[in-house]
Amino acid sequence: MRQTHLFCNQHTIFGPGCLSQLKTLLLAAPLPTLVFINRSFAAGEYWPLLQSETGDLIAGVITVSHEASPQELDEWVQKWRNLAKRVLAIGGGSVLDAAKAFSTLCRHPLPAIRYLEKVGDTPLSGERLPLIAVPTTAGTGSEVTMNAVVTDQHHYRVKASLRHPALVPDIALLDPQLLNNTPATILASCAIDAFTHLFEAWLSSESSVFSRSFSLQGMQLFVAAWPALTQPDEQGECAREKMMMASWLGGLSLSMAGLGVIHGLAGETGALMPWHHGEVCGRLLLPFLGLCEQIKDPRQQRLLDELWQGLFPDRPPENTARQLADWLREMAPYDLWQSPPALPVARCHEILSKAGSKNSLIKYSPQQMLFMLSESWPLEG
Repeated sequence: MRQTHLFCNQHTIFGPGCLSQLKTLLLAAPLPTLVFINRSFAAGEYWPLLQSETGDLIAGVITVSHEASPQELDEWVQKWRNLAKRVLAIGGGSVLDAAKAFSTLCRHPLPAIRYLEKVGDTPLSGERLPLIAVPTTAGTGSEVTMNAVVTDQHHYRVKASLRHPALVPDIALLDPQLLNNTPATILASCAIDAFTHLFEAWLSSESSVFSRSFSLQGMQLFVAAWPALTQPDEQGECAREKMMMASWLGGLSLSMAGLGVIHGLAGETGALMPWHHGEVCGRLLLPFLGLCEQIKDPRQQRLLDELWQGLFPDRPPENTARQLADWLREMAPYDLWQSPPALPVARCHEILSKAGSKNSLIKYSPQQMLFMLSESWPLEG
C-alpha cells in the first residue's frame, strides 16, 4: 500500500469576512512584518485601514506583479534580511510564492538560484520567518503548498520551485469575499488551475485512497461552483466560496500526490512565454483529455470512470474523457479557449526538450506532448 504524507497550515481560518481577523493575528505577536501585496488589494479600501490599525508593525511593503525571479529575491533578501521578522502575503499565487521564497531565503546564506529545483545544488534547511498567507484568488492553493514558484525568462530561462515542507505557511486566512469584483477572465483562469491540480493529483502515479479523497472533494466543489463563478449575485458568492475551498484542497492534493504532464508542459511554457499560468493549464487540459480518449490506459480509464461517477452520479459514464471536456467548456463562466495566442515553433521545440510527464500514470512521448501544444496554441514560424 502507498504511504501518503500530508503537510498543512497550523492554523486555517475560512469564511466570508474573516479578513477582519488579520489585525488581531498581527497584534497578537508584534513583530516587524514585511508585506508582499498585489496592486489591486493595495488600491482597495481594506489596506489603508490595516496599515493604520497595525501602526509600526509593518516594516515595509513589496508590490508583486509577476512570478518572482531569482535576482529579485536576492535583492529583497539583501535589503530586508535583518529588518523583517515576519512575512505577510496578500494576493494571488505569484504574491504568495514570492513571500514564501523570501521567508526562507532570509534564513539561508546562498543566492536563490542555488536552492532552486532543476538548476540548484543545495537543499533548503527548512528554516524561515513566520508566515501568514491571504489569497485573493482561488487557483494556485499556494497558501497550503510546500513549494514557491520562481521564474526567470531572461537569464536562466527556468520556471521551478523552492520546495520544503516548512514552506507551508503557518496561517492561511481564506476570505472568499476577496474574490468579489475580480475580472471574469482571472476568476476562470485561476479556477481551471485549481481543477488541474485536483485532476492531475487524482490521476497521479503517487496518489492514494487518502489523497484522492481530498482531490474528489475539491473537484465536487469545483463542479458546483464553475457555472456560476462570475455571477454578481448570491449564487455567485456561494460559488466563489466553494472555489476558494477547492483551491485549498488542490494545494493539499498536489502536495501529497504531485502533478502530471499538463504541468510538465505548463511549467516549461511559463519559463518562456508571458502567459497566465491558469490559462496555460486550461488550454492544455482539453487536448490532454483528447489523449485520454485515444489511449484508454486501463488504470487511467478506471480512475476517470470513478471520477465521473463521483462528480455526476446521475449521468452514466460513456466516454468520460470526452464528457468531462465537453462539460468544462459548455459550463464555463468565461471562454478561456477563445483566440489563443501563437506559440513560436522554436519555443515549442524548447518546451518539448525540457518537459516531462512528472507523476502521470503514463509516460507521454514527445509526439503526444507536441499534440497537446499544437492543439492548445497555433504554431508559427
